[in-house]
Amino acid sequence: MENYIVSARKYRPSTFESVVGQHALTTTLKNAIATGKLAHAYLFCGPRGVGKTTCARIFAKTINCMNPTANGEACNECESCRAFNEQRSYNIHELDAASNNSVDDIRQLVEQVRIPPQIGKYKVYIIDEVHMLSTSAFNAFLKTLEEPPHHAIFILATTEKHKILPTILSRCQIYDFSRISVEDIVAHLAYVASKENVSAEPEALNVIALKADGGMRDALSIFDQVVSFTGGHITYQNAIENLNVLDYEYYFRLTDHLLANQVTDALLLFNDVLNKGFDGNHFITGLSSHFRDLLVSKDASTLPLLQVGASIRERYQTQAQKCPLPFLYRAMKLCNDCDLNYRTSKNKRLLAELTLIQLAQITSGEEEAISGGRSPKQVIKPIFNTQAPAPQPQQTQPAPKPAPSQPTQTPPASSATTLLTQEKEEKKIPVMRMGGLGVSIKQHPQTSTPATDKAHTSSATTPSAPQQPEEDYMFNERDVNYYWQEYAGQLPVEQVAIAKRMHNMRPTLLNDTTFEVTADNEIISKEFTAMIPSIQDYLRSRLKNRKVTMTVRISAPTEKNRAYGRVEKFQMMVQKNNALQKLKDELGLELY
Repeated sequence: MENYIVSARKYRPSTFESVVGQHALTTTLKNAIATGKLAHAYLFCGPRGVGKTTCARIFAKTINCMNPTANGEACNECESCRAFNEQRSYNIHELDAASNNSVDDIRQLVEQVRIPPQIGKYKVYIIDEVHMLSTSAFNAFLKTLEEPPHHAIFILATTEKHKILPTILSRCQIYDFSRISVEDIVAHLAYVASKENVSAEPEALNVIALKADGGMRDALSIFDQVVSFTGGHITYQNAIENLNVLDYEYYFRLTDHLLANQVTDALLLFNDVLNKGFDGNHFITGLSSHFRDLLVSKDASTLPLLQVGASIRERYQTQAQKCPLPFLYRAMKLCNDCDLNYRTSKNKRLLAELTLIQLAQITSGEEEAISGGRSPKQVIKPIFNTQAPAPQPQQTQPAPKPAPSQPTQTPPASSATTLLTQEKEEKKIPVMRMGGLGVSIKQHPQTSTPATDKAHTSSATTPSAPQQPEEDYMFNERDVNYYWQEYAGQLPVEQVAIAKRMHNMRPTLLNDTTFEVTADNEIISKEFTAMIPSIQDYLRSRLKNRKVTMTVRISAPTEKNRAYGRVEKFQMMVQKNNALQKLKDELGLELY
């Protein structure tokens, strides 16, 4: 039985023409060889498995070829080419910097550089994974790399260019290798399959190419794995089963459920995916990629961005026409948020299921289709359409019937005017909760008063639509501070810094209608000066006074502008009345 050679080694390119996906770089190297303009040091950098070391070997073989072809390739017939093909050439030296990264290894290499080649023109030194060299080794290599002998050429290869010293980078010609496209990988895999007498479906090769993530070596390794699993007949189902890849069918079905607002079907499909052994995070990332593919399928100009097989491409185009653009935008945003929070979540399955519920409710309301460029609202509507039980008839007292002699009439205008006047005279008084004082003592429950209910109702209103009072009411500094804090609590998330700053500030009442806000510096003063119109309108509406005026002042260096804490407030109260300290000690109260 002959020794088996993996496809990544068996089909390794031996000429510039056979290198896949790096046409610009191979053309540059061929032109440099044809014109004789060779640099003394090259740096090949890029992801793994894209052809860096392969191009370095082809380049070293070609520059030493005695009879190059017309298109700039090696002849494979001269003594230098045969020695290279048989791996006995003394003109090409490969060094693995991952295991030979000390100063002594570099000094030994520098000693070898002095010896000229016996056959050919150049001695080529290929240093792979050069970023693994130590700083001392780099420094020992600098002088030789900058001014090597005329017969020496260095080719450095690395996957992490940012780890190489700038002094090394400045002495090399840098070639950045890019990831190989899915189309190029699929074409090369089809060529290898034909050479190996393996039948493969295009969709299966596309799955392998996507799994390889732009690396040809990884693609060939995965190809060998699938061939061993299928016995030489690669199908789409066999490929996704062996590579643990979710079928496109799941995402197409789930999208149909989401568009139809079928929450239960979406949750059952997700449960089926989990039962097959797939991870929830893997499912969510695949779903976000599916929405992205649907988005690029809606327009013919972005259709080339869709990296799927031909048969699947038609399904994407068909389903993309059913999906509104706002649905795709918000769906991608929700999936991305779920992906970001998945790792830190304690209940990962619940997080994914909540995301699916929100996705299924995007198209249920037309008024929420436009989010104004902000993140979608995290709102969950009722899921199951169950009929509510019939309401029980309540026992109510019948209204007293009017006397027969007196017909039913509306209240006279004078009494209605009296009621309206009484409502206007009720002044909104801020409600101070005993829990805010920080004293650990239980209070007896009290029944709510109409003034209290009215204050709670008024605190729920927004400052966007202030109502001008018909009469200006009096207020004190405590009222101003209460509604000042209320305004800060209603600021949007984008102004959280200003809201926190407002919570720590205490406005001071200068006269009956004017209050003053003290800022720490000029920048904060400008911020609050710009907010004066909106704050004044809000306070005028809440305090029922059209003459409320706000002023901003920069505090003096020795002035205290910080809000007092609970302990500080109690200490100040004790200074005024020492009986509070005795009351605290006798009752065993504690400040928290």
